[in-house]
Amino acid sequence: MGRARPADQLTPQEGATGQARPDTVPTVAETEVGTAREVLTWARFGTAIRELAESVAESGFRPDVVLAVARGGLAVAGSLGYALSVKNCFAMNVEFYIGVGERRPVPVMLPPVLHPHELAGMRVLVADDVADTGHTLELVRSVIARDVAEARTAVLYVKPWSVIEPEYAWRRTDRWINFPWSSEPPLVGAAGIDA
Repeated sequence: MGRARPADQLTPQEGATGQARPDTVPTVAETEVGTAREVLTWARFGTAIRELAESVAESGFRPDVVLAVARGGLAVAGSLGYALSVKNCFAMNVEFYIGVGERRPVPVMLPPVLHPHELAGMRVLVADDVADTGHTLELVRSVIARDVAEARTAVLYVKPWSVIEPEYAWRRTDRWINFPWSSEPPLVGAAGIDA
C-alpha cells in the first residue's frame, strides 16, 4: 500500500492511498434522463472503507470515537469503527438533502441531539458518505469544536465545490452518487425519494 495523501490531492481514479486502483475505479451509470452518476455497490463499499481506513491509520490519527452523520454516514462510521478498532460510536442526525438535487437552505439538526460535552477531550473521526456542499460537515464540526481534543473528517466522496476539505476521502467526483443504501425506493413511507 502507498502512503496516504491528503484528500485534495486525489484524482477520481485514485483510492484513499493515492495509488491507481483499476479494479475499484467508480463506475458510471446512465439514468433514464441520461445524466452520468457514480455508482457504489455493496462490494465496492467494502473496498472503499478498507482503503479509507488505511489512510486514517497511516496518518497516525487514533480516534477515541467515530461520529456518524446520519443517515448516510451510519454505514461508513460503523465500518470505519470496525476497521480502526474503535468501539465508541455516536451519531448526529442532520438533514440537508430532501430528494435528488433538492435540499434545505441550510442543514438542520434533528432530534435526538448529541450533547457535545459527551465528547469532551476526545479525538473524534466524523464520518459521512459525501461532502457535497460541505455545509453538513461544517455544521457538525462547529457543534463539537469547543469540546473535543481534535476532530477530523472522513468521507467516501468529496465534491470539488465542498466548502470543507475532509482530511480523508476515498474518491473525488462532480457527479450525483448512487449509494447502495439509498438507490432503491424505501419499503415504507415516501416512495421514490432518493435521499
